[in-house]
Amino acid sequence: MTSRVLGLVRDQVLASMFGAGNAMDAFNVAFRIPNLVRDLFAEGAMSAAFVPVFMRQLATGDRPSAWRLGNNVINALLVVTGLLVVLGIVFAWPLVRALAGDYANVPGKLALTVLLTRIMLPFLTLVAVAAAMMGMLNSLHQFFVPALAPAMFNIATILCALLLVPVMARAGWPPITAVAIGAVLGGFAQILLQWPLLRRDGYSYAPLLNWRQEGLRRVLVLMGPGTIGLAATQVNVFVNTVLATGEGTGAVSWLNYAFRLMYLPTGLFGVSIATATVPAVSRHAARDDAAGVRATLAEGLSLMFVLNVPATVGLIVLSQPIVRVIFERRAFLPSDTAATAAALQFYAVGLLGYSIVRIASPTFYALGDSRTPVAISVASVAVNAILNVVLARFLGYRGLALGTSIAALFNAAGLLWLLHVRLQGLDDRRVLSSLARIVIASLVMGMAALAVNDLLEAWMAGDTFVHQAVRLLLTIISALLVLGISAHLLRIREFREAFALLAKRGGSEA
Repeated sequence: MTSRVLGLVRDQVLASMFGAGNAMDAFNVAFRIPNLVRDLFAEGAMSAAFVPVFMRQLATGDRPSAWRLGNNVINALLVVTGLLVVLGIVFAWPLVRALAGDYANVPGKLALTVLLTRIMLPFLTLVAVAAAMMGMLNSLHQFFVPALAPAMFNIATILCALLLVPVMARAGWPPITAVAIGAVLGGFAQILLQWPLLRRDGYSYAPLLNWRQEGLRRVLVLMGPGTIGLAATQVNVFVNTVLATGEGTGAVSWLNYAFRLMYLPTGLFGVSIATATVPAVSRHAARDDAAGVRATLAEGLSLMFVLNVPATVGLIVLSQPIVRVIFERRAFLPSDTAATAAALQFYAVGLLGYSIVRIASPTFYALGDSRTPVAISVASVAVNAILNVVLARFLGYRGLALGTSIAALFNAAGLLWLLHVRLQGLDDRRVLSSLARIVIASLVMGMAALAVNDLLEAWMAGDTFVHQAVRLLLTIISALLVLGISAHLLRIREFREAFALLAKRGGSEA
């Protein structure tokens, strides 16, 4: 939560300084380029393949072998991503022109994007190494520090934006380059935060790289299909970026701000639940305990539904006041608020899909099946590309958000269905009952939020930040109260467990 809140603060700082103008558009496209392969080497195929293999090494009690595997994976990442970074820097100009050719119509915008791309490309290597370290720590049941690591990225970006922007302006550099430097420093910070904890657990870095090591070969085999899936994903990213840059100044930034807001619940709840669920699933899978895998998945999915379904409804019905309170100041104008809120509503539709994929996809890797999630991913990418091309013609930049959301739901549905077949069920009655009841409770909450927001706008008709923030806060509190009452009346077990846990912790602290 600390990391995600700081990420929100970072976006607030950037929105206040740069709004949704040409500089912010250039930064978002430039930062997207190292992210073109980040999913493979950070949060995607590499992590999904590495954690189960590392866990199996630990399960045998052979920790030195596990550390050797960790060193091999880290050094392989350094070699491969380092080569990609060098190639990216050399060919930055044609790469950016392919992604954002329409930026050439705005004087200096394309050149600025190329400069920012070259500055931020090393972030790819840094975040890949940080992700490998996170995988090792999670396998050792260390979750807090790895989860906090991305907060260092946000802190570095915020500090550089606040401290270096004036320096860049005086030095004759574009002010936005300060933010690009902050991104790279943030990548270093993620590694530095996790390093002492790994050292304490016995890890010692060694510059060894044996491509024939059994564990590394197993990781590479599991990653193979993921690489194919990555190629399809990047085609989709390419199409989306080209379409967004063709929508005029501000479109890329509106979509980015909206996606970040939508992804906040996924980062708080979906990723957190997945981070705790996947190692447990891997342990059950290593023991061929299908019942344990089913029970763990059902628990994770039910808890994720309870947290993310209300978040989806809340983001849809309160998109405008949320964006206004968080971003609308200085360079971020009311027109930017309206455009970002519209994109947020369409992105929120797919929030549940993103969260399910975070749990379901790594489960296949834990079961030793890396092909199925890739096949579903490729299919969803094709659906996404087709939808975005079509919907962008009718809805403009908002069509890109809607197409992405529909594709995320398609991906999640496919993965869940195939897991259902593979595991001969997923405690269906429990999961579906939980989902149905939380949907009802969330819809009641959404209607209450709309009514309270309209009432407060009539009663507190001021446009100052204080008026807007108080109205939003009171609306959210009222909505959560209605949600809690509805959950109690519908006997949603996960809500009762959450409140019981809070009460227990409160009593122990007292």
